[in-house]
Amino acid sequence: MNKKAIIIGSGFGGIASAIRLKAMNYDVTLIEKNSDLGGRARTFYKNGYTFDAGPTVITAPYLIEELFSLFKKNINDYVKIVPLKTWYQFIFSDLSKFNYTDDHKVNLSEISKVNSNDIIGFEKLLKFSEKIFNKGYLELADKPFSNFFFMLKQVPALLMLKSYLSVYKFVSKFLKNEKLRKIFSVHPLLVGGNPFSTTSIYALILFLEKKWGVHYALGGTGKIIAALEKLMNEIGVKIIKNDEVIKIITDKKKISGVTTKSNKTINAEIIVCNADPPFVYKYLLDEKQNTFLFEKKIKRMNYSMGLFVYYFGSKKKYNDVQHHTIYFGDSYKDLLNKIFEEKVLTDDISYYLHRPTATDHTMAPKDKDCFYVLVPVPNNLSKIKWNEEAERFKKIIIKKLSSTILPNIEEYIENDFYVTPDYFQEELRTLHGSGFSIQPLFSQSAYFRFHNKSEIYKGLFFVGAGTHPGAGIPGVLSSAKILDKIVPKIL
Repeated sequence: MNKKAIIIGSGFGGIASAIRLKAMNYDVTLIEKNSDLGGRARTFYKNGYTFDAGPTVITAPYLIEELFSLFKKNINDYVKIVPLKTWYQFIFSDLSKFNYTDDHKVNLSEISKVNSNDIIGFEKLLKFSEKIFNKGYLELADKPFSNFFFMLKQVPALLMLKSYLSVYKFVSKFLKNEKLRKIFSVHPLLVGGNPFSTTSIYALILFLEKKWGVHYALGGTGKIIAALEKLMNEIGVKIIKNDEVIKIITDKKKISGVTTKSNKTINAEIIVCNADPPFVYKYLLDEKQNTFLFEKKIKRMNYSMGLFVYYFGSKKKYNDVQHHTIYFGDSYKDLLNKIFEEKVLTDDISYYLHRPTATDHTMAPKDKDCFYVLVPVPNNLSKIKWNEEAERFKKIIIKKLSSTILPNIEEYIENDFYVTPDYFQEELRTLHGSGFSIQPLFSQSAYFRFHNKSEIYKGLFFVGAGTHPGAGIPGVLSSAKILDKIVPKIL
């Protein structure tokens, strides 16, 4: 008989783990607390509108293709993923715009409009980003960091790559113009980090985008989840929805199965948690088994910001708005300090606006537009009462959108709703309602993150945003790829 494996949670990391363990001949059961798969990447449907709940920037699509090729399937028979010409449009509080595209010459032209003296610096930045990419992504992203001596071996190379700098300080060594510094150091915010404190290892994203581009799945990111669910059904992964794992059963430090909310006990030799590691260790396992050093590690962790995500349809089309827009407010650095350090809610917001109808008219009814706006906010360590603040904050967002990118949008909004950090805490089970688990600081990277192979329990593994290599679709898919190297082989 095949050995049994249980996957807890059906985000990208959990689904990829289920498929990879099935390819390793495990008898796989995936358990999802909600009625639909996807976790942060689930889909909301409302009156003809399709809203991707979370990740919308698809990079390194080969990692998705790999999951189909494991079973000799062609991804194009399941979902269509297409490249975008314009990756992001950046807009500043003075309403100046910068288009970042798949065309290097266009990008240089855009830079020259802002500060022609930074063109040489940008070329050097990309070359250095490629070095970080070669080491941090190609060499280390799918390698387990459960051995401290393996980590020590990497330190000299990481120091040479200036990993001790923040992304913002690193970018500032190459670019002098403040607007360009903001643009090319913004990526940490897409994976839960503050550009002013996130390790410059994450500058590799600049080259990762250049190498493979920025993509979109026709029908939305949810179509990738649906395609992977279809694949799991075809290959015999058992999927349980509407049931939640409330306890991981252990015999001292060896796992043996799980107990679910519906009072089922399911036994397994292997458990892979796509659930947030700090939540799992705090609520699903016996904290008495934690070592002194592990307790210290948990207590020192810094968590990512929270997210306020406002979804809405528009009766009017805004044809000049790009697929991905990032808006920088007036007090950018001060804003991020308030969010990450002071944990104070402020009215001067920066935001990411997603308009899938720029590429795909099927996401909204005819002659209408589909949007979500994602606003970084403090996580729930802030003690913000979102049941009291949310409506007021929504109005601030609408007013800001109307005065910046979507003129008079308040007249055209329909079918709107929002999620706050409370949704992430209660629905997605992230500790403190963080949007991306723990922050991508140097002191919380690689060996210093929660390990892919549990430090405490035999047979327990982690994938997803809170473990190595980190958040973002390439990160969580790479974390599942690590399982190929650390999960016991079936002989």
